[in-house]
Amino acid sequence: MRRQAIVILLLLIAPLLARAQSGPPSAPEMIYEFVPNFLKLPPHQFLGEPTGVAVNSKGHIFVFTRSAHTQLLEFGPDGNFLSLIAEDLYGFLVPHQVRVDRHDNIWTVDEGSNELVEFNPQGGVEMVLGRRPQATITTQPGATNQRLGESAAADVTPWERAYFERAFHRPTDVAWGPNGEIYVSDGYVNSRVEKFDKDGNFIKEWGQRGKGPGEFNTPHSIATDSKGNVYVVDKRNSRIQIFDSDGNFLKQWNDLVPDTLCISPPPNQVLFVIGSDITSRPIYKLDLDGSVLGVITTTGKKLGPVSVLHGIACPSENVLFVGDVQNWRVLKLILHPTR
Repeated sequence: MRRQAIVILLLLIAPLLARAQSGPPSAPEMIYEFVPNFLKLPPHQFLGEPTGVAVNSKGHIFVFTRSAHTQLLEFGPDGNFLSLIAEDLYGFLVPHQVRVDRHDNIWTVDEGSNELVEFNPQGGVEMVLGRRPQATITTQPGATNQRLGESAAADVTPWERAYFERAFHRPTDVAWGPNGEIYVSDGYVNSRVEKFDKDGNFIKEWGQRGKGPGEFNTPHSIATDSKGNVYVVDKRNSRIQIFDSDGNFLKQWNDLVPDTLCISPPPNQVLFVIGSDITSRPIYKLDLDGSVLGVITTTGKKLGPVSVLHGIACPSENVLFVGDVQNWRVLKLILHPTR
């Protein structure tokens, strides 16, 4: 009996031992230039935790930050502060990500309000997906979706049932297809991807909590390539899953421990991934076949990447903007692949 127990234990831990021994994929260390203090804030103002960073076609940088009040900040290409967008907006509560679409519209993803807000380039609200939970509604993980103060057996109207089935629960990211389709990784609770048309009308969803192909345990980041393929960071399953534009599973990459990703613009697209290793947050560069081309592993509290990175923007193959939530700053990195 004891021998049987030992054999069973070894079988259970063998995959974990193999993973620990294999470690992250080997790749050449990328050479880069760190631009110190690139973003310039007004006196006596600080970023807080920059969970999202994005860049538009004019080189303007947008930072979605957790601070005393959630803020969406805009900076010029030279790093000078330009504006505070939508101060004290109802849809701002706990920021998670900001992205910019091909029309230079700015999209915020707020896991606290369960809302995505689209702003035009001038900062006006164009569209809202999702709805912030009202004070009389509970949407806590595992809780029954019902009005507070009512029993679990209370009647729920068809409208309420449809609303809760469609509601985001701590969404994490947004991406777009070639025809303006909207993909939302939804997220910490629902573990699914939702697809909308360019006008925000629901089309379909795929995924549920699990470990199989097309299943997720915290879809934490999402991006699309020029062919319309959809790349999803399946964070707690330690993989990136790739789907076609209709959500059909194509393949998965299991050799990274990913957290957040971005894909550079065409024609020569590459993918950058912030890892979520226990001791560091390396930045990997991959081609769209999943081959690791390079890595940045430098850590520290002073110059260069550090241990807690979150948002990432890659306006070109050789320029990165990375949100450092540990040290309340955004890093600009210029890569030198041939040096």
